[in-house]
Amino acid sequence: MIRKQKWLQLLILCGIVAAGFLAIGGSLFSQEEKPPEKGDAMLDFTLDGLDGQANSLASYKGQPIVLNFWGTFCEPCVREMPLLERFHQEHVDEGLQVIGVNLNEPVVSVRSFVRETDVSFQILLDKDVVRKRYGVLYFPTTFFIDKDGTIQEILIGEMTEPMLLSALNKIGVKGQPGGST
Repeated sequence: MIRKQKWLQLLILCGIVAAGFLAIGGSLFSQEEKPPEKGDAMLDFTLDGLDGQANSLASYKGQPIVLNFWGTFCEPCVREMPLLERFHQEHVDEGLQVIGVNLNEPVVSVRSFVRETDVSFQILLDKDVVRKRYGVLYFPTTFFIDKDGTIQEILIGEMTEPMLLSALNKIGVKGQPGGST
């Protein structure tokens, strides 16, 4: 009887150890992509814009990119839009690409918001795929990508002008507070 209990205990222990190895090994060798961090290369994606055209992030490589994940439901996102638009207008001739990735909202809502706020930079429509690949959990989240396609800064939450200026400097875009370049 005692001998059967020991074998049963040993069998249970071996099962637990095997399950642990499978769990650890599965995560170590998983094919799942980890979200990019500062210093990593940007992850390419293709999304439709408000104009219905497919846009690939890789097509902007060679230019500094501000990649902003936002939604009309997000008050901080809405408040920072005029700042992003202003810097887009001021630096578009220098090649700055500001790209807004909308977070899974109806096209009609996004189009109406863009019209009302006079946003002129590219707005792409995500169905929660790119947001997950980039590991975006909080809104707004903004990635600053240099001409080589390397993420130089990630800002989570509403940006102030000094925060935006500092991040733009990291991707080679020079600006001055108050709108003068």
